[in-house]
Amino acid sequence: MRLNFKTIIVGGVVFYAVQWVLGMISGIVLHGGVLEPLYQATAEYWRPELLQDPPDMAALMPRWIATGLVMSFIFTGIYDNIRVAFDGSGVIKGLKFGFVLALIYGATAAGYSGVFNLPETLWAWWIVEGFFIYCISGAALGWYVGKFASD
Repeated sequence: MRLNFKTIIVGGVVFYAVQWVLGMISGIVLHGGVLEPLYQATAEYWRPELLQDPPDMAALMPRWIATGLVMSFIFTGIYDNIRVAFDGSGVIKGLKFGFVLALIYGATAAGYSGVFNLPETLWAWWIVEGFFIYCISGAALGWYVGKFASD
């Protein structure tokens, strides 16, 4: 296993930044719109910061940023080691990797749906959102690695 730290750090930041932007979009449309009534109906499951009016997002940002960056660095390290398994340009390789991540994410969410008693609609939308975010951020990661990283 190789660890190209420049690729992991810079690629991870690219992966994370795209996820952040896409998360802002899905946050407004999906979480603040489509799913808001379900979140209100299942308030006992959510962090107290999210139940305030307005939600105290700033209190959770350090946690979200730290976990998001660590995850992005790990996923980028994995991608850098398995990208040769995907055909196509850097963008296509990254898109395929993002699709694989989304499949894993969806399978994990489906498993957790058997543990946490939340409405099926939440799980379904979260999985759809995972495909949206992981495929596009994966394509951005593939673009960066294909263009700027060395083999």
